[in-house]
Amino acid sequence: MAAILQNLEGPLLSLSIRIAIDLAAMTLLVFGMYYRRYRDKELTTAAALFNIFVFSVLAVLSSVDFSLAAGFGLFAILALFTVRSEPLGKTEMTYFFGSVAIAVICSVQGTPLPFAAAIVLFVLISAYVIDHPKILQSVSGLKISLDRIDPELLCNPDAMRANLAAQLKVDVLSFQILQLDYINDMVRINVFFRKRH
Repeated sequence: MAAILQNLEGPLLSLSIRIAIDLAAMTLLVFGMYYRRYRDKELTTAAALFNIFVFSVLAVLSSVDFSLAAGFGLFAILALFTVRSEPLGKTEMTYFFGSVAIAVICSVQGTPLPFAAAIVLFVLISAYVIDHPKILQSVSGLKISLDRIDPELLCNPDAMRANLAAQLKVDVLSFQILQLDYINDMVRINVFFRKRH
């Protein structure tokens, strides 16, 4: 019994450290950076849970024949990105992918722990610096829903931009259509704007 426990101690200790690194890094990225900056509870929950699920799957896959099994697992994970119910913005997709990347980096058993920890630290520092509000503070984004589809929406984007600027009392730089619903006469859009001084 003691021999079995001693044989398990190395892999279990390594897995426990990997889980701790993954959870700490995911918490910093998803809750500490993304949620504090964008307050998107839905994506925060999805990215956090997806990180845990991906870590779990890849931890199991990397304990077997990694080259074949993990390859199929990674293809399945990447395929899930296209099976989402609503389109994600570029920032949301980036943080979501960052959460997945941290899970993949931490779960692969073949990489040395100091190397995995250094790469995760690199990911976190990069995300913090590149998406820091002081770096790109001049433009803000906002998702809004309109209860009617403006006739200018598709045929005259300049007029639609002016209409949005008047309603929101900001300088609208651009907008992106997320969803058109002609049945309920609704439209969801991303608006990119600067505050007026």
